[in-house]
Amino acid sequence: MADGETEMRFAELEARLAEVEGHRAILDLKSLYGTLADARYTRKGPRSTSEIEAVADQLADLFTDDAVWEGGAQLGRCEGKDAIRARFSEPTLHYSWHFFVKPEIRLAGDRAKGTWDVLALITTLEGRAVWMVGVEHDEYARVGGRWLHTRMQLDSQLMAPHDKGWAPKRPAESRA
Repeated sequence: MADGETEMRFAELEARLAEVEGHRAILDLKSLYGTLADARYTRKGPRSTSEIEAVADQLADLFTDDAVWEGGAQLGRCEGKDAIRARFSEPTLHYSWHFFVKPEIRLAGDRAKGTWDVLALITTLEGRAVWMVGVEHDEYARVGGRWLHTRMQLDSQLMAPHDKGWAPKRPAESRA
């Protein structure tokens, strides 16, 4: 094999490896985001103010300085790492457990876009158990060798009371 061909193959392998590593790093980033978002709560309610602030610091560090976090009409919008930190420093729920599934991640050099389905089990501050289903549209950048969120936008599809479900009428009720 000629030296030029070997170099080309190595370059191709390096590019493929960088894409696989980027994909993996973004999966880990989203997993950590979900873990930290839920770490602000226990089944008994929000953690102490100091614990929540420590978690909010860790959450904010998953975003670039100029990142945008959009939670839609119900959850609001934050621009910049400091605003994101402040948003996560205030408990907005009694409890949450997020599941991010079906990732679609598209890398382009030091940038990437991702789409995730999200299911969250939520207890509101008023004590209501709620299902939340949505889609998150994320954008990422590799900064200093580390993948970070540059934009996170939640498109909430439904918020349904746990005890009533999400269907207007249950099938058995509609046949009666």
